[in-house]
Amino acid sequence: MAPYSLLVSRLQKALGARQYHVASVLCQRAKVAMSHFEPNEYIRYDLLEKNINIVRKRLNRPLTLSEKIVYGHLDDPANQEIERGKTYLRLRPDRVAMQDATAQMAMLQFISSGLPKVAVPSTIHCDHLIEAQLGGEKDLRRAKDINQEVYNFLATAGAKYGVGFWRPGSGIIHQIILENYAYPGVLLIGTDSHTPNGGGLGGICIGVGGADAVDVMAGIPWELKCPKVIGVKLTGSLSGWTSPKDVILKVAGILTVKGGTGAIVEYHGPGVDSISCTGMATICNMGAEIGATTSVFPYNHRMKKYLSKTGRADIANLADEFKDHLVPDSGCHYDQLIEINLSELKPHINGPFTPDLAHPVAEVGSVAEKEGWPLDIRVGLIGSCTNSSYEDMGRSAAVAKQALAHGLQCKSQFTITPGSEQIRATIERDGYAQILRDVGGIVLANACGPCIGQWDRKDIKKGEKNTIVTSYNRNFTGRNDANPETHAFVTSPEIVTALAIAGTLKFNPETDFLTGKDGKKFKLEAPDADELPRAEFDPGQDTYQHPPKDSSGQQVDVSPTSQRLQLLEPFDKWDGRDLEDLQILIKVKGKCTTDHISAAGPWLKFRGHLDNISNNLLIGAINVENGKANSVRNAVTQEFGPVPDTARYYKKHGIRWVVIGDENYGEGSSREHAALEPRHLGGRAIITKSFARIHETNLKKQGLLPLTFADPADYNKIHPVDKLTIKGLKDFAPGKPLTCIIKHPNGTQETILLNHTFNETQIEWFRAGSALNRMKELQK
Repeated sequence: MAPYSLLVSRLQKALGARQYHVASVLCQRAKVAMSHFEPNEYIRYDLLEKNINIVRKRLNRPLTLSEKIVYGHLDDPANQEIERGKTYLRLRPDRVAMQDATAQMAMLQFISSGLPKVAVPSTIHCDHLIEAQLGGEKDLRRAKDINQEVYNFLATAGAKYGVGFWRPGSGIIHQIILENYAYPGVLLIGTDSHTPNGGGLGGICIGVGGADAVDVMAGIPWELKCPKVIGVKLTGSLSGWTSPKDVILKVAGILTVKGGTGAIVEYHGPGVDSISCTGMATICNMGAEIGATTSVFPYNHRMKKYLSKTGRADIANLADEFKDHLVPDSGCHYDQLIEINLSELKPHINGPFTPDLAHPVAEVGSVAEKEGWPLDIRVGLIGSCTNSSYEDMGRSAAVAKQALAHGLQCKSQFTITPGSEQIRATIERDGYAQILRDVGGIVLANACGPCIGQWDRKDIKKGEKNTIVTSYNRNFTGRNDANPETHAFVTSPEIVTALAIAGTLKFNPETDFLTGKDGKKFKLEAPDADELPRAEFDPGQDTYQHPPKDSSGQQVDVSPTSQRLQLLEPFDKWDGRDLEDLQILIKVKGKCTTDHISAAGPWLKFRGHLDNISNNLLIGAINVENGKANSVRNAVTQEFGPVPDTARYYKKHGIRWVVIGDENYGEGSSREHAALEPRHLGGRAIITKSFARIHETNLKKQGLLPLTFADPADYNKIHPVDKLTIKGLKDFAPGKPLTCIIKHPNGTQETILLNHTFNETQIEWFRAGSALNRMKELQK
């Protein structure tokens, strides 16, 4: 076949057509595959273009890149009502990705649907269940042994229902997606909150709960509230110690953990070209920490270079022909605009306890002294889905190499997590891994590890005050090691490496000196490293399992006595009545993330067993009544006890209950267990000042009522000993508030209004008992 560029030239002459018409013909002729693993599933830029043109004609205005990709995937572009921040869009995503901890419940729900095969390309990635303990190979062997039942379930379920399976050791889901499945213009949903990582390759990649993934795998249009678009204009260029991570650390400080809620963050401007493709992925990945629906960069030569290096030059060539649809229109409107001059941006470090508490590295030491945070760094940890690229490892190795040249090793403990088997094999071949070991590092398995709490930490006792620095994305209380006194800071891998060598938060590598083994002072030079390997990537071991063409004989076994897996029973339907005399299980004080609602770490082993994992319901949430975690009053016995035990008591005695929450309730992870657990234990509603996007949707999917105070001050009117009645459900309708009667123990009552964001489809989920129940009703 003639080279692609020659075909373009010939078709342009033959057809006398504009560029995009040529590309449409080529898309049909060349049929470029979405990935090497799915040679018969093709990129549909022609359909994307057709839909964009329909919407552009209707709206009659320039479009942002986010709008082009999202609206380009509308189920009915000609008739879909489109209003940013208000209407719900019905979309057709290109593919689904699931990590092993959330895939268990997603596949259990898909099995319950009764469907024979997934309707779109889908994959499962084993990365969450590997605990960091001794080092890569040993930890991987241990994980395969401990989790054999779960891995077997996921592998056989994938084979049965047509889902690709990436075995343990293959790497972190988001790195695998970037290397193999993401491409400019793709609409991908993933059952992990950091799915937006794929925005670094120009795709709209959105984190969702498992029930959303089931909808897409079932071939049902996926609903998303039409997102607003926040523009971040980048000027200047990155240099020196400043890295892509500093861009999102700065943005997090500006927007806070809820500033991006309901919006896509779209980066643009001349500064974009100074950032590598994997650097853009880092920025998009951590966009989850500002509550954004996702983040995205426009297609450029850095993405083309990455696609070519990862064996996808055919996709890059096709993207070149459709580039007008993969960048924003000139003059497009953003709902909010932030401008950052990369030439003036300084290295940042955020924390502790929240990823939006931003400090320049030059200032964090003095702030720590003032606040009483421990200055000595116990552990430095690099890697994770946010920062584990070849470039990240190279820049860290460049810092480590300088220390070694002066006879120094890390004063702090130091760990390295490669993002994928391909990255591991390549940094081993190119010497980076050995340099990082020589400076005192331990190379962990290709997995999430300490970033999600899979860390068997031995150097401190629980409750011991200490500081760690990481290149991760999230640093909530107890997130990494289950110790509430661990002060975790997030920064770039090269800054982590420098701080681990110095051993203190007071070190600023831009200005401060270290003392070499010979007693002479020296200053670290800003690291420089290749963004991609000069030779080809080393793929390492083959860790992918293709689904068989014929899976009719494939068995998927779930033992009724298993403690790890449990088939799902349908939730009860709404009884058609208002919710009377709801008991308050807990009134939560302050931040309540999905880690507080459904902890990870050791609880990950129960992610496929709803009843067992429900024993961690809200154990991290702070009870406003006594200021304690996992201690609530039983309204019947008047005794204080664990939250899950109290919820089970209420369920056993037929007492329905409600949770009262604060701002941005459910921020953080996409884990739908934080919605499944309260539903399973008898909860009926969650009433808060505001919700994080994914968690609010997950609650709706499971038949719960996520409601917000019409007046946030009404949070203060409710006390843990009150009972609540929610009225108006018989006339439940979009945009119509519900009424809540607060019944105080002294016999007095107050009435307040509760808002909601339900649309007609979501109201049907509530009436049916869950979205899955509604799907089964429609099938009948």
